[in-house]
Amino acid sequence: MTIAYLDCFHGAAGDMLLAALLDAGLDLAALESALAALGIGGYRLRAERLQSHGISGTRLSVDLAGEQPQRDWAQIRALITEAPLPTRGRAWALGAFERLARAEAAVHGVPIDQVHFHEVGAVDSIVDTVGFCVGLALLGVEAVYASPLPLGRGWVRTQHGPLPVPAPATIALLAEVGAPVLPAPPGSDGELVTPTAAALLAELAAFTQPPMTIRRVGYGLGHKQFPRLNGLRVWLGEPAREVVLPATHGHTHDHGHTHGHAAGDERVAALPAGAVTAPAHETLVELRANLDDATGELIAFAIERLLAAGALDAWAVPLVMKKGRPALQLACLARPERTEELAGLILRETPSLGVRWSPAERLAAARDGVQAPTPWGPVRVKRKLLDGAVAGLAPEYDDCAAIARAHGVPLATVYAAALRATDGSLEHP
Repeated sequence: MTIAYLDCFHGAAGDMLLAALLDAGLDLAALESALAALGIGGYRLRAERLQSHGISGTRLSVDLAGEQPQRDWAQIRALITEAPLPTRGRAWALGAFERLARAEAAVHGVPIDQVHFHEVGAVDSIVDTVGFCVGLALLGVEAVYASPLPLGRGWVRTQHGPLPVPAPATIALLAEVGAPVLPAPPGSDGELVTPTAAALLAELAAFTQPPMTIRRVGYGLGHKQFPRLNGLRVWLGEPAREVVLPATHGHTHDHGHTHGHAAGDERVAALPAGAVTAPAHETLVELRANLDDATGELIAFAIERLLAAGALDAWAVPLVMKKGRPALQLACLARPERTEELAGLILRETPSLGVRWSPAERLAAARDGVQAPTPWGPVRVKRKLLDGAVAGLAPEYDDCAAIARAHGVPLATVYAAALRATDGSLEHP
């Protein structure tokens, strides 16, 4: 199994991420052949081996032959969906662009399918995003990790005029996954993490350094000049099988607690350690569609897309329709402002001719987040809070799944280790 660790010591940009893969051995001709499937012309990839601050690396340029159209999310989604790309690379690219579309829609207050990308909709950003995802797939990478990110400071020029650094979409993407960030190093005024890179890292990476055996290292160099090396590096290798157990923090006895799920009946965003949500009575929307002509795979994919598009939960239950036809009801729970977007997604992804919805009242428990050390790396854990006491613990699935894939251990084993490490936190709400 091949894993990748992205050492973003001076931030990240889409061209730097892809350049690092090329520097680590990704074949340029194979990349160009894969990208040709998108059907976008009028550009040429140029990879140069350079030295910067005494370090050799690769800098990638996308040379344009003429004017390129601006594209919205629907057009970009169609390009990627219809192209014969590697399955894993296509899924990663769709996920990254969908995250970016959601962030831009929220920032600018428009429906997601009406988001017109400017800088990130240009052909060079499409090439960087899809190229990085496809490049990882061509290299056989199955799990991606990343370091904390220095964000820079100052202002950046955009189609909307000057915006503060980090750009609004960038910080929204990183906040969504609780990415660790660092102050800008001295002399590093300007944008160090671009929205394209933030979307890629939010979709693909677990923000932790894995124990690994390093086989190759590649440096991706940026185009801007700074007083220090403007680049990042990728480490490619395999998960290390030998690990050292961390300290148990003195909790060597069993407290006899039952560890329930803190998320309740809905999907909630990962909470960084120390973050707290208050209890709240909420009015949500439940959307439903009855399907007697959809395969299980189609419904499973629709559930995946609903969750990626912001549904709080999504599910399917069996039912019997008219004339005794067996069927499934696809449903999801969402905030009211997402109703039309998610209804449209159900219509696109299923044979349904209509989607119903109705208000749903919910009392959400308060919750906060702690970080649990495990033998393979840290795991975020949500704590359910009721009446000033911790009522349950729920390890973050994405963290546990990434560790399980990277180290070849059962998912249940990772869950159990995270719960053991946070056992004492039940006593300290």
